[in-house]
Amino acid sequence: MANQSAMIESESKRSGDASTSSTESRWASVFKGRFRWVVCGLLFFGVTKNYMDRQVLGVLKGPLQHEFGWNEIDYGNLVFAFQAAYALGMIFVGRLIDRLGTRIGYAVAMVFWSLASMGHAIAFSLTSFVAARFALGFGEAGVFPASIKCVAEWFPKKERALATGIFNAGTNIGAIITPLIVPWIAVHLGWRWAFLMTGALGFAWLVLWLWLYRKPEEHSYCSSGEREYIHSDPVEQTGKIKWRQLLPHRETWAFAAGKFMIDPIWWFYLFWIPDYLQRQHGLHLTQIGLPILVIYVISDLGSIGGGWLSSSLIRRHFSINASRKWAMFICALMVVPVAVVFRVSGLWPATLLIGLAAAGHQGFSANLFTLTSDLFPSRAVASVVGIGGMAGAVGGMLIAEIVGHLLQWTGSYMIPFFMAASAYLIALLLIHLLSPKLIPARIGQL
Repeated sequence: MANQSAMIESESKRSGDASTSSTESRWASVFKGRFRWVVCGLLFFGVTKNYMDRQVLGVLKGPLQHEFGWNEIDYGNLVFAFQAAYALGMIFVGRLIDRLGTRIGYAVAMVFWSLASMGHAIAFSLTSFVAARFALGFGEAGVFPASIKCVAEWFPKKERALATGIFNAGTNIGAIITPLIVPWIAVHLGWRWAFLMTGALGFAWLVLWLWLYRKPEEHSYCSSGEREYIHSDPVEQTGKIKWRQLLPHRETWAFAAGKFMIDPIWWFYLFWIPDYLQRQHGLHLTQIGLPILVIYVISDLGSIGGGWLSSSLIRRHFSINASRKWAMFICALMVVPVAVVFRVSGLWPATLLIGLAAAGHQGFSANLFTLTSDLFPSRAVASVVGIGGMAGAVGGMLIAEIVGHLLQWTGSYMIPFFMAASAYLIALLLIHLLSPKLIPARIGQL
């Protein structure tokens, strides 16, 4: 009897192993040669979740100001707290991800910022909101260093701008979803539930990430042919790179200068456009979803289109330098018309102008992020993105104070939109002056 039980158990185990093997075989067959795009999809959803968490406060700005008695400067200080923590996080988190690796580093960041997002639900004063925003900003600093490092691990250079443009489009999807669902949650369940429910989504993503993500050389779903294609670029040196080896390079500062100029404009759109639509066009909280949907759908097209444009130029044998910069120049020109949006009286003309500017930003940003993997070895990418992200967050701290005080003193969005219109051409000029030919930085080993 005991022997029979053992035989049944052994047969059951073999059947289970066969079933598991069959399932893995089907997965490998479905994604054979293109599993890198599944990884890109994971990055897309991670960025979507990131932007949902950071935008909830902007969508609920009016109700929270009414409940807690905040003025425009108080709200600006909340944005400032997020940006200060984001800048501080960039100092440590990018470096931490290079040390821990993409899989564990991204997972740790996701858990931290998801808990911080949920923590807003227990805030009861301006001080406690500042603490929650600070924690959120520190944790969210990990999303782009991890994502760019992942792209460097899974994509050859000729596909990196497109992959970056695709996952970067998650910023827009997050910004679309949030104003569609958060007002409903706030009206029916209360604003605290909006923070709890959006924050909790991170743990669903975490399960998928830990299940699916490995490096190409460690992944059973990555075929040998795809692995060879991913590693088709010239072989890079191995070894760790210290920050002191990155800071002297003009290429580092080219990326940082670009981020310092353009990131504050995106923060401005993210944290103040819902208020602009309500203030300037008389929309109620539950009415802002559709115009914001239109703005960020247009910007999604810009994100993917900007990445596609430079990748397409490279395939047509343009140099990386020419391809990236021509793409960024075209995107910068798309932003210029937003300078007059404050004088446009109609809701939909204003919405389309802001959408065009947001598309220009996302296309520019996709190419700017890709410069890090063009100019630096993959083992340094997350650290360089961290340095640039810190510069962008410092710019975000400045824009938070500037916009908050301007609105408190003048009640007008004129100057912020003028700043937005000019930032991208200035950023491209700085990048070109600091790295005229986009020649990769020569960084030695320890």
